[in-house]
This record gives sequence, C-alpha cells and structure tokens, in this order.
Amino acid sequence: MSVSTNHLGQPIGFPLPDWSPRPHPPRTAMEGRVCRVEPFDLTRHAGDLHAAYSQDREGRVWTYMGYGPFADEAAYRRFAEATCCGDDPLFHAVVDSVSGRALGVASFLRIDPANGVLEVGHINFAPALQKSALASEAMYLMMRRVFDELGYRRYEWKCDALNAGSMRAARRLGFTYEGTFRQAMIYKGRNRDTAWFSVTDAEWPTLKRAFEAWLAPANFDADGRQRRSLEELRAA
Repeated sequence: MSVSTNHLGQPIGFPLPDWSPRPHPPRTAMEGRVCRVEPFDLTRHAGDLHAAYSQDREGRVWTYMGYGPFADEAAYRRFAEATCCGDDPLFHAVVDSVSGRALGVASFLRIDPANGVLEVGHINFAPALQKSALASEAMYLMMRRVFDELGYRRYEWKCDALNAGSMRAARRLGFTYEGTFRQAMIYKGRNRDTAWFSVTDAEWPTLKRAFEAWLAPANFDADGRQRRSLEELRAA
C-alpha cells in the first residue's frame, strides 16, 4: 500500500479524492446457484431456522453466540422478533435453493457508510448448512454485495478467539487476521477475547476469482466433493 508525504515531510495515508459515503445495504435478496441469501423475515424464516438448529441436539451452534439455545420455537421467535428485524444488524437468512428452507443466518452490522466499512457477524449455520457449498456461496454473495454492488472499502469478521471453527472459516474465506483484542467483551457471564479479521477492496478481485472458480459445477465430482480447495485456487 502506498504512503504519501505532506508538505512537512511526514508520512500520511494515500489520498482518496473521489471518495463519497456508500449506500446502506439494501433489503433485497442475493441469488446464487445453490442458495439464496434474503433479508430475514419472521414469518417465512423463523420456523425453518428453529427446526434446522434443533438438529444440533447438543446445542453446539450456540456456544459462541451471545444468546441461545432456545427452549422451543416460541422462544426462538421472540428472540428473532426482538433481534433480527432491524437495519443494523441487518440479518439475512440463507435459503437452500432446492428445498426452499432457511438453514442459517448471517448479518451485516456496524455499518459505517461514511468510511465504507462494515462487518459480517451473527453467523449461525445449522448442521445441514455447515461445511457445504451453500455456506461458501452465501459468504461469497454477501462479500460481492459489499464490494461490487455497494463499493465498500473494508469488510470485517470478528469472533471469540477460542472459536477455532470461526477462525478457520475466516482464513479459508480469505480474511486476513489482524490481531486479538483482549478482554473485549463479556457474554453469557464469561470473558471474550475478540479476534479481528478483514478483507479490503484491493484484495477482493483475487478472492472473487477464487470463489467463482471454486463454486463452478466443474469443481465438484459426481458425489459433490471438491476437486480443488478454495485456498488452492486463491494461491493459484
């Protein structure tokens, strides 16, 4: 990244003469080949999501969330109505294009149009969605909206530093680890050290090419197994 110098000879950040605040993410669906990412709707999505999360009998999907698990669908609906229907965080449901069922959620949050920065968070994928092509495509669609459609400069991912699965997912998707904020939060009566990751607009074209090559039908065999990994394609 280039560094400029002011009239005093001091290093300063590179100029952005054409910058203007970016739009707020719209409440419109993002269509993919195997999934659709659509703004959360209590009536359409809550029942499907509770049923999908219930397949996790041990409640592991809730361990690193600031809420849950929920005793029944009514309790989940009360939570979702209070938490998932606003503009920031802006929750989305990940819907299987074949079954039409919602299998997880992710949101845009800490939306900062003036600086072109936002975060993806509240990511909670039911067992049926985890480690699937649908999950990867959902993350690609959200990233594509941020950079290609809205023109943001920075896309953040933050998680509990002890959440090894989330840390692996961030790196696999192309996020760069930036450091850990110690004792950053308290949730469920315990400490959280928060790991920070990001993708910038300069990095997005390379990530986009890798995502599209990975998601192509030719990258999967007859049993749905990947031929080349996302990391391999990104390196290439």
